[in-house]
Amino acid sequence: MKGDVMQRLILASSSPRRKELLENLHLTFEISSSNVDESFSPELTPEEAVKELASRKASFVAEKEPNAFVIGSDTVVVHEGDILGKPSDREEALFMLKKLSGNTHSVFTGVSIITPEQEIQFYEKTDVVFWELSQEEMDAYISSGEPFDKAGGYGIQGFGSYLVREIKGDYFSVVGLPVARTVRELRRAGYVLPY
Repeated sequence: MKGDVMQRLILASSSPRRKELLENLHLTFEISSSNVDESFSPELTPEEAVKELASRKASFVAEKEPNAFVIGSDTVVVHEGDILGKPSDREEALFMLKKLSGNTHSVFTGVSIITPEQEIQFYEKTDVVFWELSQEEMDAYISSGEPFDKAGGYGIQGFGSYLVREIKGDYFSVVGLPVARTVRELRRAGYVLPY
């Protein structure tokens, strides 16, 4: 497959953030949303959970597109051992923000790259430190509507950037895709990059 000019790259995600991150890399790709069950066993570690969900998403698309390179990705936020998903309502969003306020949490992003020959899985862990948040700051953020489609109830790349004091690790992984590692794993998998 290496050197084949007809290589197709598919992002198995409807996330506008992941789409934008791949576009920034000057890669030509298609999008195929993967409507899969995102529940997982509570016995899994965060590392195992994000890799399993990323693989599930990529596999869903790869079954329909067996000759393509398919990227699946999933992100979770972990605070004191608890995995925080996307808040379902205002109360849950506030609960999450109160937990994260003034504390350090970890963001795990798993990636699965499925090619016609193999599957490569990896994850990145980034620690994020929040400022101490006032009730007014949390209320304003929740009222923006931004928390509701994001793991942990915040988006580092948007209005939620003002919540973050510092990060230790890959910023892009917190957004939803560790781009530098993804590029290197694509190259290792035989995908021909334009650089």
